[in-house]
Amino acid sequence: GLAYAAAVGYPVYRYLNSPVEKATADAAVKDITLPDADKLPIGSALVFKFGVRPALLIHHEDDSWVALDAVCTHMGCTVGFSKVKKQIVCECHGGVYDAKTGENISGPPPRPLRKFNLAVAKGSVTVSKV
Repeated sequence: GLAYAAAVGYPVYRYLNSPVEKATADAAVKDITLPDADKLPIGSALVFKFGVRPALLIHHEDDSWVALDAVCTHMGCTVGFSKVKKQIVCECHGGVYDAKTGENISGPPPRPLRKFNLAVAKGSVTVSKV
């Protein structure tokens, strides 16, 4: 009976405990350095992990850079950069964000994407929380 309770109880415990672990791990990461990200071609984007969450680094055609959270503010799907539309798009429910500011343009997202500070240097890009 004890083994059965442990076999059923442990997955339930892990499920209920995981948001706390993720929040703790996410709060611990303040900045990240991406080696060779400065070589990202103009007009393209790089998806990377910022703590436990995906993030986007975009090198715009006017040679400006932006780093944004890549989790849609509507339902938590991962968003992607559309080179053709030059926008950030959530394929789950059709949300659209401005690729330079992260502002929600259309669709169901209620809030803009979180924007990060970044420093572009020769050989790396450093992304940090605001």
